Amino acid sequence: MPRFSANLGLLWPDRSLLSRVDAAASAGFKAVEFQFPYEAPALKVRASCVANNVSLLGINTAIDTEPGGHRGLAAVPGREAEFEKLADQAVAYCTTAGGNAIHVMAGLVEPAHHDAAADVLVGNLSRTAEKAANAGLTILIEPLNRRDMPGYFYSRIEQAADIIDRVAAPNLKLMFDVYHVGVGQGDILTRLRTHLPHIGHVQIASVPDRSEPDGGEIAYRAVFDELDQLGYDGWIGCEYTPQDGTDAGLTWTSRLGVTL
Repeated sequence: MPRFSANLGLLWPDRSLLSRVDAAASAGFKAVEFQFPYEAPALKVRASCVANNVSLLGINTAIDTEPGGHRGLAAVPGREAEFEKLADQAVAYCTTAGGNAIHVMAGLVEPAHHDAAADVLVGNLSRTAEKAANAGLTILIEPLNRRDMPGYFYSRIEQAADIIDRVAAPNLKLMFDVYHVGVGQGDILTRLRTHLPHIGHVQIASVPDRSEPDGGEIAYRAVFDELDQLGYDGWIGCEYTPQDGTDAGLTWTSRLGVTL
């Protein structure tokens, strides 16, 4: 039976970060995950999760939200020192907040630089995975579809799996976002079966509009059944953009025959 976590980067966007933890717990979620929680003190995040009896899963390495800013630096040649600061920040924050995983953002790379960027990414991930392992953390990497994130280093699951194989760190895993795979590639169930050994976390949203998962092109009941059959025992992150308010949209669970 699937276990669902609330991605508080997108759910309850009208509330403060810590208030979103309260809202997730009130809605019935037993786990939460963040995108970029750094505005809130890590100790306050930990206290809020403890008070609400929810597990904190992962966070992302920081990006630059200014126009033209970076979308991660892990695969960007020449910016290794800057990436190391972002990685160290994430490891320290995640550890203090009580989380267990960090999604390392690869960043935007020109096609002509992809070979060099892959080598940079492997080196950065190797060093970061070692630091994360010492802190008891998992490192996650995630391809992002080219429609939503043009120029991002990888858009296909197979590219990320190749990087994982090259790094060969036991705590480096794949974030399998069904939305991104659906928009960019399709053939979801086959790719779940093929890459299950690499998968450390799963995320969901409808395709093509990234709203609640009971609409659109993806038959999520079949996805959940497949994950059960494959023996996936991790969490499924609800990383979607609510159409008419987060609480109102949670009726998707009953329509798909699942519970939080």
